[in-house]
Order: sequence, then structure tokens, then C-alpha cells
Amino acid sequence: MRRTKSFLAERVMKLVFIASACASVAALALVCVFLFFNGVPPIIKIGVVDFLFGREWSPNDTPPSFGILPMILGSVSITAGAAVIGVPTGILTACYMAYYCPKKFYGVLKSATQLLAGIPSVVYGFFGIVCLVPIVRMIGGNGSSVLTASLLLGIMILPTVIGICEASLRAVPPSYYDGAVALGASRERAIYAVVLPAAKSGVSAAAVLAIGRAIGETMAVIMVAGNQARMPAGLLKGVRSMTANIVIEMGYAADLHREALIATGAVLFAFILIINFVFSYFNAKERGA
Repeated sequence: MRRTKSFLAERVMKLVFIASACASVAALALVCVFLFFNGVPPIIKIGVVDFLFGREWSPNDTPPSFGILPMILGSVSITAGAAVIGVPTGILTACYMAYYCPKKFYGVLKSATQLLAGIPSVVYGFFGIVCLVPIVRMIGGNGSSVLTASLLLGIMILPTVIGICEASLRAVPPSYYDGAVALGASRERAIYAVVLPAAKSGVSAAAVLAIGRAIGETMAVIMVAGNQARMPAGLLKGVRSMTANIVIEMGYAADLHREALIATGAVLFAFILIINFVFSYFNAKERGA
């Protein structure tokens, strides 16, 4: 009787797990179908070259212009700046927490990094307006710029990078570190020449997830990036990202204008898919080698 109940419980839980996995795949499939089914026709209607490489976004002109190249480059520049700032800082912080941080301070530091992940984007945006914009304004420009948005997003992606990198570092067998030290390597050399390469797949995953978070961020970017639909002209000039463009104009857009905004979302989704596919390809290639 007990075996029968155990067998039934196992079968039920197996079905629950399968249903959960199928629901996740179905949700992703529905998002893909919606975006590309509604986003590809307007791209064809506007023209692939005109839409992706056009430098003018003027939906209210006659005739209207729907070129999203300024927004694509704006998103890329902000995301690249955030990655340059946030990824190395997050990796170094993870190394400190895994190998240097005293136990009495570890709990406080761990809680602080986790708390960063729970702060709403709009609060980060207010922090950017009050603190970062005036600092950047002292360097040049009006403060709302690529540099400001990169600094803010660099802070916002820290919890993702730190959490995944620390878990990856702790998953490396202690014998790697102990063996390197026993052979005469310094503490720093053992970490950066032995442990970090062994945790490379986790560190790479952290960087990819951080880039995905940065390229998809909206509210904080709207508040500090300047929101100027023009080609990027430098770190101290304002830009508009693809996400900001969608949020700012979707409320009053209609007809082809609305369709172009949905197509912008499809392009953004395609960027994220490409980033993940490239990461998966190189990860699989490395494992195969």
C-alpha cells in the first residue's frame, strides 16, 4: 500500500514538473509568436533598410519617418558602458566575498548586494537624477547622457553579476586553489589564474544575464539618458534607447506608428535572443573541446 502511494505521488510530481516546464516553453513561444507576428509586417511595410538603418524617427511628420538606428546605437552604447563598469566590478566583488571577506562582515555585504536587486528601477532613476546627473554635469553637458545611464545601469547589474559569479567561484573544488598555492602561487595569482578560468562558464553566464538586464531596462534609462532620438554623439550627450522609445510613445501611438513601436520591441527581443544563442554556442563549443 505504501509503495503504491509512493509510486502515485512520484507520478503526480513528475506530471507537475513536466507541466511547469511546458508552461515555461509555451510562454516563451507565445511571446515570440506575438512579437514577430505583429512586428515583422510593419518592418516590411516601412522597409527593412529604412527601418533598421534609418537615422530619422519622426512619426508625426508628413510623410513620417521610422528609422530606429539612433535607438539601436543608443541601447548598444548604454549597455556597453554598463557592462564595462558593472561586470568587472561585480567579478572583483565576488572574488572578495568568496576568498577575502571576513566572516563577520560577509553577512552584511551579502545582504547589501541582495538588497540592491530588490530596489525598484524608478528609485534607481531618482538616485541617478539627484546624485549622478549633477556629478556628470560637472564634467560637461547637462548631465543626462550616455555616461550617466551607463553608470546607473552598471550599479543595477551588480547584484546579478556578484550573485552568479560568487556561486560559480564557490563551486570550483577547493583543491584547485590549494594546489596553486602549494605550488608557490600567490593568493591573487591562484584566484585569477586558476579559480576564475575554472569558473569561466558561470562568469560568462553572469555577464550575459547582466547585459540582458541592461539592454532591457526602461524606467531608469528614461530618467537619466536624455531621451533624444538622435545618433549618439559622445558620452556626455543624450540618447534614447529602444525600450525608452517604446514606453514614451506607446501611450498615444496609432496605426503605423504603433506597429513600428511593436516592431522595435521585436528587434530588441531579437538582440537578446542573438546574445543568448551566441553565448550558448561558445559554451557548447568549449565543452565539446
